Amino acid sequence: MKKKIEFTKENLALSLIVILSAVLNFANISIDGYGNQYYAAGVRSMTMSLKNFFFVSFDPSSFVTIDKPPLGFWIQAISAKIFGYSGWSILLPQALAGVISVVLIYHIVKRSFGSAAGLISALCLAVTPVFVAVSRNNTCDNLLVVTLLFACLALSKAAERGKVKYLLISLALVGVGFNIKMLQAYMIVPAIYLTYLLSNAVSIKKRIVHLTVASVVLLLVSFSWAFAVDLIPASSRPYVGSSTNNTEMELIIGHNGLERLGLSSSSTSGGGSQKSTQSKNDNGQMQAPPNGQSQSSNSSKQGTQQNNSQGNMAPPSVGMTPPSGDMDKGGPGGNGSKGGGGGTFGGNEKSSITRLFSNNSLSDQISWFLPLAALGFIAAAIKEKLKNPFDNKRKLSLILWSTWLLPEFIYFSFTKGLFHPYYLTMLAAPIAALTGIGIVSMWQLYKEGGWKSWILPISLILNGSAQMLLLYYYNTLGAAKILMIILSVLCFVSSVVLIILKLMKKENIKLKKVVLSLALIGLLVAPTFCSSTAIFYGMSGTFPSAGLSLMSQKGMGGQGMGSSNSSSNTKLIEFLKNHKTTEKYILVTSSTNGYASDIIIKTGESVMALGGFFGTDKVITLNEFKQLVSKGEVRYVMVGGMGGGNSSNDIMTWVKTNGKVVSESEWKNSSTTNKQTTNKNSDSNSKNSGNQGHGEMNSEQLYDLKGSVK
Repeated sequence: MKKKIEFTKENLALSLIVILSAVLNFANISIDGYGNQYYAAGVRSMTMSLKNFFFVSFDPSSFVTIDKPPLGFWIQAISAKIFGYSGWSILLPQALAGVISVVLIYHIVKRSFGSAAGLISALCLAVTPVFVAVSRNNTCDNLLVVTLLFACLALSKAAERGKVKYLLISLALVGVGFNIKMLQAYMIVPAIYLTYLLSNAVSIKKRIVHLTVASVVLLLVSFSWAFAVDLIPASSRPYVGSSTNNTEMELIIGHNGLERLGLSSSSTSGGGSQKSTQSKNDNGQMQAPPNGQSQSSNSSKQGTQQNNSQGNMAPPSVGMTPPSGDMDKGGPGGNGSKGGGGGTFGGNEKSSITRLFSNNSLSDQISWFLPLAALGFIAAAIKEKLKNPFDNKRKLSLILWSTWLLPEFIYFSFTKGLFHPYYLTMLAAPIAALTGIGIVSMWQLYKEGGWKSWILPISLILNGSAQMLLLYYYNTLGAAKILMIILSVLCFVSSVVLIILKLMKKENIKLKKVVLSLALIGLLVAPTFCSSTAIFYGMSGTFPSAGLSLMSQKGMGGQGMGSSNSSSNTKLIEFLKNHKTTEKYILVTSSTNGYASDIIIKTGESVMALGGFFGTDKVITLNEFKQLVSKGEVRYVMVGGMGGGNSSNDIMTWVKTNGKVVSESEWKNSSTTNKQTTNKNSDSNSKNSGNQGHGEMNSEQLYDLKGSVK
């Protein structure tokens, strides 16, 4: 007999939180267009054949793959097949994953610390700005988060009961997560191993045996797809994009591995000067030396950045450092504010224990509840007497969430490796969980009296002060000033009242609950408002973020990054389609940057990106390219433009020598032509910074190779 769902206050509260999460994640999601166009182009290609689907091919002809594992994009492709290919259909899985994560964290926390802690945790997760931003984007990070939360649920049961099957499920799910974001999934592994190792449901000998067996499962699931791809002859599959030797294993270890930890130089950069002076971001763009000599700019993983709110394409400048929080004008906050949102490379922000609270691109994305999470853990540890034996749900839960949070906090605070602000969504779940747990524990200590009762009001004041600091970074914005007033009235005044009630030894529990609730509402207002900005302002498809920085720039995908009309490619697409006969590739470009992604999204036609995303992959030789030309598979080649390393220089030189220049009047919009002069200064800056091959935005030229090889 099915259990009837009762209409209780708890279920009502959870329903309201889920509705709030759904509104933040789904409302006006079309404003974000296709999100990251590089990935969106790959998903369209994947919907066109099983071969493309399995290998995660960037282009419909399976010339080169995108540089990430398959599972997240498989889910997007399946969604696109069910609902039809559109921006909405490929963003849907991530938005849904965000809502499911909110329900999951409620359930996991409730199992150990009760419904109140679970509800607070779910609410905090639902309104964390970076979590909302990533839920509205196709980067797959929140598909990873929901997978890891399922792993935590299984791990909790394994640690409590000593059941190896739950441990196997937990680490198998981490392996599934590996096939969504590779080594990023392993950031939770220390928490899983330590939690199970410290549990005492079974003997230490059995725990070690269980972990050994589960480790084998973890590795088998993690590397199953990569091994399968690498076992297939290179001639029968696309080139593994962004790898140096056309293997998934090298991609895992190199670009998606050691480079994230800052332990490897730019393995796929083209040219010696680039290797010695630059590093790549997660999306392959060349990053100037950290001496601040280059002009501040956002780079992009798509050749043309989409203005999702107005349908504009914003070509990013590459080879430049990200915005600095120290810029007085024209910086991330805009209008003279010093807010730091929208930075491209998190590792460029000054590393220190205070990095996530400093005036930079990271703090306003994740740090709204971080002090409460830290102090809440201390309060819960005091309350539960966190020491051996770890023989109950609460102790094990504290170990799990704290050992998930602490290593990641250290990593994001000090690493100089490659990461972007939206990676901080990995911190959202443990922060939210410890916040819910901490508030409940501090409330219990507050009621008990004694020196421990001071932890609650002091923690509220400290967290409120941290939020005030984050808002102050945007003090020139009227919205920030209003939020600071609300925070002061609700949080600080309520905290003082709690202190007064404690000093007066008033035992009115209902009054104290009301006052605490007002304080919590005060702490929730600012992050909720910041999360809601993603509904009204189009985010950067490549670097999603939500908050006052997004508001101040009127949309990261638009005016805040510079824009050009999306119709700038319309005339080129019409020209190529009108002149296409039997060619396999409608266009050849040096990299996926520039026109490739947009053309694939809009037409479903195949574009050959000679050097993959970076423009540095050596996918094809000059002789092989000539053979394709002679067979009539290739005709039009775009030389120059955004992106592109030097791997195809010999091919491009041959094209310029043997091809026929197509008049710009036939394929380029007049509006695009007029912008060339405007962009020359930035082009010169790129070249001066040593970014060879990336500063040719204005030298693009279309060549016709018909009849060039006989």
